[in-house]
Amino acid sequence: MIGAAIVDHTPSEKAIAVRVLSVPFSWSGRRVFRRATVSFRIAARPRGDVLLLPACAMNDALIAAALAAFPTDVPGITLGAVTHDGEIDPRPLVRLPLAMMTRHGLIAGATGTGKTKTLQLMAEQLSAHGVPVFLADVKGDVGGIAMAGETNVKVDERAKATGYDWRASSYPVELLSLTGATGGQLRATVASFGPLLMAKVLDLNDTQSSVLSLVFKCCDDKKLLLLDLSDLREVLQYLSDDGAAELKEYGGMSKATVGVLLRNIIGLEAQGADKFFGEPEFDLDDLLSVERDGRGLISVLELSDVQDKPRLFSTFMLWMLAQLYGSLPEVGDLAKPKLVFFFDEAHLLFDEASSAMRDEIEKVTRLIRSKGVGVFYITQHPRDIPDTVLGQLGNRVQHALRAYTPDDEKQLRTTARTIPKTDFYDIEATLTALATGQALVSTLTVKGTPTLPFACHMVPPSSRMGPLTEAEVAQKLITPQAKKYATAVDRESAREMLEKKHADASVAEAAAAEAEPTKAAGGKSAREEESALGAFLRSPVARTIAVTVAGTLTRTLLGTLMGKRRR
Repeated sequence: MIGAAIVDHTPSEKAIAVRVLSVPFSWSGRRVFRRATVSFRIAARPRGDVLLLPACAMNDALIAAALAAFPTDVPGITLGAVTHDGEIDPRPLVRLPLAMMTRHGLIAGATGTGKTKTLQLMAEQLSAHGVPVFLADVKGDVGGIAMAGETNVKVDERAKATGYDWRASSYPVELLSLTGATGGQLRATVASFGPLLMAKVLDLNDTQSSVLSLVFKCCDDKKLLLLDLSDLREVLQYLSDDGAAELKEYGGMSKATVGVLLRNIIGLEAQGADKFFGEPEFDLDDLLSVERDGRGLISVLELSDVQDKPRLFSTFMLWMLAQLYGSLPEVGDLAKPKLVFFFDEAHLLFDEASSAMRDEIEKVTRLIRSKGVGVFYITQHPRDIPDTVLGQLGNRVQHALRAYTPDDEKQLRTTARTIPKTDFYDIEATLTALATGQALVSTLTVKGTPTLPFACHMVPPSSRMGPLTEAEVAQKLITPQAKKYATAVDRESAREMLEKKHADASVAEAAAAEAEPTKAAGGKSAREEESALGAFLRSPVARTIAVTVAGTLTRTLLGTLMGKRRR
């Protein structure tokens, strides 16, 4: 590793100042300026010396900085080679240390700039290092990571340009699906989803969300299990009708709000979302598997068949992340992460999210690092991520941005301000000039300090850059893990408990009705006799008799009392 830091550069004077950081320090090489080549060698110098070197090309200073920023003796994943002014250095120097993967990251860029391939490249290298990975496949073209790649002209050119030793390889993959059609069925219970995430799925406002929280609290207290959507629907109907009195101690709820909740639940069921909620619930320990050969399992959530339900699948991924946070033990800083979670289409998570939801995402992102989990958000623009979350993403892979409109230009300037400053690149100009498969990369060193941003020509993935065939998907549907979740289980829960309660009440009412005396033959029932007596007592004749009797009794009583006094 070169023990020097660039402290000043003066291209106009064709010189560069270098401060020596380590002892002894020596450096030899060639510098190219236009078509002239200058050879040089610097003898050992004491620490602190400032040397003036010929700066015939900015690339030389850039490469020196890259060598210092990305030491090769630190375990990490390879991203690509440094590029500058159209030139590509033929060494894959740009790397991301494994130990820094838990400091989270952002992969951003316009559509078609290579974000998905970057995700695939990182996932397969993590797997090779024994790190399990979870990622979402929105478009259906990441599943090919399970199959070895094929060489072609583009792959060969990119591998040669970056000096990368490319070898075709497949990786251990389990497919997951929210419908069960393209992978193992992913389910969660309504109770574990909780009121906050359910409110986002149901598209509720703050008032409706608070009512839903009240319902969940009542169910917890009454031991009513909420496993699927039918349980939640049954509970809402019960608490708005026969069980309304049970809800008064919690504050009650209006029938109009209940109506909105029921309509949204029914609408969700009509879209097939009833398959997503229930048992057996997905065991998150299955995400942490390591194969016998030491490679980490890559769990791919196939979303191509639910692309029209972004609110649902993005919330499901957040549920998985929140469950991991709640279940994993504290481990502190590790040499490599226990799991890396790639959150594709991350802007869907924050769109129209309540303040409570944003606070929850920020908390999970901030604290899950200590559980050994790294999170990478993938989106088109950094502005899609709230500042409170963006500030926690230490690693940045920024693909090209386009500036076709005034709003695009504003976003470009905003993005440029979020990237560390450097003298080697004009950040705004570089972001618009990056080609497909190139990115501006800034990572954290093992000391936790951010590197300068380097324009990077990404190395090609070694697995297939395309979707799985139907036959290949079918093979993934019969794995032991897929079979584990294939059959739904419907055990006794809130719906069955309330139905039983209603049935018991109906039986009790019927028994009470049968217990009443039956009508005697030709006579009147006790109720009818009681009604007749009441009618007579309310009649004028009865009142006259009552007055006469009362007067007689009064006079008799007074007479008795007066007689006693005269004695």
